Amino acid sequence: MNRIVIALTMSSVLALGACKKEPPEVIPPAPRDVSTPAPTPAPTAPRGPQPGSQAHFSSAMAGSDTIYFDTDQYNIDATDMAALRRQAEYLTQYPSTRATVEGHADERGTRDYNLALGERRANAARAYLVSLGIAENRLRTVSYGEERPVDTASTPAAWARNRRAVTVMID
Repeated sequence: MNRIVIALTMSSVLALGACKKEPPEVIPPAPRDVSTPAPTPAPTAPRGPQPGSQAHFSSAMAGSDTIYFDTDQYNIDATDMAALRRQAEYLTQYPSTRATVEGHADERGTRDYNLALGERRANAARAYLVSLGIAENRLRTVSYGEERPVDTASTPAAWARNRRAVTVMID
């Protein structure tokens, strides 16, 4: 058995030696120095919030996304008009955006009264935005009445912060 293994090994070595490789007749050219251009960097995403988003709108408005009302009132005063003009400018700049105007009331009064008052406040803000050229179909309204206070204290200052209409972008 040992002789058979040796014989097979020897015949394999001889067979491989018989397959002698000849050098090529033509030598290939040396590689050229081909400098590849640097890859173009992929465009980076813009920093900050996406234009037209709620975060972008809030940042751009810097507090002008909310207007405030006197007790039991829903009229738009000069300060409110300035804030709503800023909102209209933003909405004009981003014509594919849509918004909801939320109406709020303080905790005084009945739930039904506050829901109705919040609705009148939201509708007043929406009507002013429409009068500034914003298409009606881009704006909707909702009343939360006293259900979503920004300040839960039962003080005149807290009530004043809760009597508001807030414009939010619809994503």
